Amino acid sequence: MWEKNNLGRLYEKTIGRLIPVYSFFSIIFCFVLNSVLYFGLQLLMKEAKHYDFTSAWDRKIPFMPEWSIIYLGCFAFWTANYIMIARQEKENWFRFATADYLSRIVCAFFFIVLPTTNVRPEVVGDGLFQTLMRFVYQMDDASNLFPSIHCLVSWFCFIGIRGRKEIPLWYRFFSCVMAVLVFASTLFTKQHFIIDVFAGVILAEVCYYIGKHTKWYQKIMELFDKINRFVFGERTHEE
Repeated sequence: MWEKNNLGRLYEKTIGRLIPVYSFFSIIFCFVLNSVLYFGLQLLMKEAKHYDFTSAWDRKIPFMPEWSIIYLGCFAFWTANYIMIARQEKENWFRFATADYLSRIVCAFFFIVLPTTNVRPEVVGDGLFQTLMRFVYQMDDASNLFPSIHCLVSWFCFIGIRGRKEIPLWYRFFSCVMAVLVFASTLFTKQHFIIDVFAGVILAEVCYYIGKHTKWYQKIMELFDKINRFVFGERTHEE
């Protein structure tokens, strides 16, 4: 029988009220894996030939720096919904986490075999939205566009709570609308193409289906159980 150590008891009284111990390290790994693959491959593929998927439809979409508010604000949306999903049943969370990890591996594959780029418009003016837009462009190279991780994660935020009756209907509806607004923001800020948006949504749905209908999650759950025991000295499931 495993028992909580001092760190485990402290966690339970603090962060544990928001994020269950079984999902703590795995939700952190969602962020770590995403960051390592996204920014790491930007550096690795910097000198590779990049492809521009701009279509005639993309050229008709106006550049609107005002949408930088949604483009950046979605990080708060992601944080709230991932925590909400991490509070679900342990098995359900790890099925979701498995889908999340799998999606990033697929994204990494495309970032390597089909590097993409675009030509960003000139940002004119010194207003708030223009300043935010310059910040986005400075922090994020014009690469790793297909599929759109912004759209992928935003759709995960919706499908992870879709059909969950313990979550108010209005918030589920809001999450769907917010995800669509993020899709639009990636286009109006000229961060992505239309094809990137559709690819992100399709990839989210496919990976979520795989996570829900396979037992791949079990190995991942076992790994994080071991990490939890080592750090918190706690049994996280029935032996």
